Amino acid sequence: MGCSNCGTANGKPSGCKSNGGCSSGGCNRLNVHDWLANLPFSDPESSCRIVEVSFNNGSRKDFYRNVTTQYFEKGDLVSVEGVSGFDVGEVTMQGEMVRLQMKKKGIEEFNPEMKKLLRRASEKDLEMMRQNKDREKEALIRSRAISRQLKLDMKMSEVEIQADGRKATFFYIADDRVDFRELIKVFASEFRLKVEMRQIGARQEAAKVGGIGSCGRELCCSTWLSDFKSVNTTAARYQNLSINQSKLSGQCGRLKCCLNYELDTYLDQLQQFPDNADTIQVTKGTAILVKKDIFKNIMWYVLPDSNKQYPLTIDRVRKIKKLNTQNVIPEELEPVELGAAKPKEEEHGFVDLVGQISLKTLEKADRKKRHGPHHGREGNRPPQKNKRK
Repeated sequence: MGCSNCGTANGKPSGCKSNGGCSSGGCNRLNVHDWLANLPFSDPESSCRIVEVSFNNGSRKDFYRNVTTQYFEKGDLVSVEGVSGFDVGEVTMQGEMVRLQMKKKGIEEFNPEMKKLLRRASEKDLEMMRQNKDREKEALIRSRAISRQLKLDMKMSEVEIQADGRKATFFYIADDRVDFRELIKVFASEFRLKVEMRQIGARQEAAKVGGIGSCGRELCCSTWLSDFKSVNTTAARYQNLSINQSKLSGQCGRLKCCLNYELDTYLDQLQQFPDNADTIQVTKGTAILVKKDIFKNIMWYVLPDSNKQYPLTIDRVRKIKKLNTQNVIPEELEPVELGAAKPKEEEHGFVDLVGQISLKTLEKADRKKRHGPHHGREGNRPPQKNKRK
């Protein structure tokens, strides 16, 4: 993960001081470690000639075919084919790892429509990219004002201008379908470039903005998570989490993606619990299931007219359920005892270089210092001189 001081500027990180390459990979979002980089291959000629290039600090990635005779490493700035021009990005992966990533994403290696990698980025290319990147903030503010003037129900999230300044991609959020045909005409005449509108969701917006989650780490969507799966409150119920919308929601306003991380473990463990055990019959009435503790294999029940919860083992619940099917009602639940009181630890006094010291010794020393060594002692008073009559 990147730190707050490790901001990328001019293609080089300003905080980590690692000569243009971040050792943690936090300077580039959605970073992937190439664990095949140092492995030798028997046939170097058959190595993959496709490289993965990231744009806009790792928020967008794409694959390009290397038709040059140069060899590019991770972190090199390259110029690639764009829309009627070129764009500048950073090489994030090369070699056999790219082939595996393409297979994972279902992209054919010998696709004739794949764009090409043109050359290593020159100083002129980088200067042109910096000039156009400086226009993005102003273009975003202006685009929001234009969308409000046209009374369109949409929110402009980000503007990404191509390195040569010939094309701009406007990312927006909308709940319903938006007719932005008039908006594109206004944008094209206002900014003098080709306009592409791309709709994104709230999760994608949070990934582009970035931030720190409630766990204290950078957001998963802005660092490594690329596939957004649907999350519902059922995942929270399986994990015995309270349905508190403010605590379960992330910065995007949707349910946190991390609710799905441990869901499979909970579902596997819940298979050991008996089915149809929401209620069991005892002499005192019908006990209702409140919660399940999958780590201790404990099921908690409450009796009618009482708020006390009784922990039962899985075997005990199965036994009671079996008795109920035989029309036998047991007398007691026989809960297990949990959380036995721990013995109180012995308090230790302060220890200095010469031994132990307690508060009583400090109080005695303070009393001597305050009253003096001769206070309260008649025998130690100095002799008084005889006065002449």
